[in-house]
Amino acid sequence: MPNLGPTEILLIIAVLVLLFGATRLPKIAAGLGESLRIFKKEIRTKDEDAEKAEKKDETPAPAAEATPPSITHTSASGQVPAQPVQEQAKDTEHTNR
Repeated sequence: MPNLGPTEILLIIAVLVLLFGATRLPKIAAGLGESLRIFKKEIRTKDEDAEKAEKKDETPAPAAEATPPSITHTSASGQVPAQPVQEQAKDTEHTNR
């Protein structure tokens, strides 16, 4: 990449002022700076989360893990079906009542 001298830098600034206007340039620069701060913050938190996950992996896992309870229904005769039945989603728009 060629070296930019003071003349080229002034020319670039003049073109930017002509394109965007003198009032919009500070707003654009502030928005760019804020987005870079947010990006750096997210990278830092991602690194911290990765370190926490590595520390969790080093700790021993519990012996027994709890399983979520399944929903079962009884029939009219009082017998429990062999397989657990899942709740059906109720769609209020398409009910035929």
